[in-house]
Amino acid sequence: MALKVIGAGLGRTATFTIKFALEHLGLGPCFHMSEVFADGRRQVPLWLDAIGGRPDWDEIFNGFHSTTDYPACSYWRELAEFYPEAKVLLTVRDPDSWFDSVSETIFSPRMQGSLEGTPVGAMMQGAVFAPFGDRVNDRAFMTDWFARRNQEVIDSLPPERLLVYNPKEGWEPLCAFLGVAVPAEPLPRVNSRDELLDASDQTEGIPADPEAAEAFGRNYIKELKAKAFAAG
Repeated sequence: MALKVIGAGLGRTATFTIKFALEHLGLGPCFHMSEVFADGRRQVPLWLDAIGGRPDWDEIFNGFHSTTDYPACSYWRELAEFYPEAKVLLTVRDPDSWFDSVSETIFSPRMQGSLEGTPVGAMMQGAVFAPFGDRVNDRAFMTDWFARRNQEVIDSLPPERLLVYNPKEGWEPLCAFLGVAVPAEPLPRVNSRDELLDASDQTEGIPADPEAAEAFGRNYIKELKAKAFAAG
């Protein structure tokens, strides 16, 4: 099963919104970091192989038609080459707003500390934190990196293959890019900062135990999917 949409946007650029939006448009299932946690005992070793230069993309994305979020967004270039017919979706937001969000959630010491010394922690270091070194808390460095990284995506792909997209724009540009009808429901808005913090509060971060981490991932997807179109 070849990917049809590759999400190049970094985590905390409405990637959970995009997951549910793409699935609603018939381009799912959509791969997201939560899917790694939900199937961690199979997925994490595959991602560690990818980090080590031995990716099996078809096995990683077996059963999926699209991607968004980490860790796949870190490999947008490789995936765009491996799936040449796939369109690329770059979700964006204000760099300072992004830094505030990641610093309080997925990059926070509590969340990452809960994974220290685990295979998931090793995957996060290789697929997420590698570009930052010890500067993950340096706002000026991180916001500059965010902007330069997104510009690299833009400069590397033909315009007809890429959509630079802020979900605040609604369904219309996304549906026009993908060649699908605009749904009657409003675009879902999920995974706010508070929702992620509330979920991780219940487990003191992401559980280190593989079985508990899988349950965390499955439950989080289920809970947010129930909210995704609740206002529609």
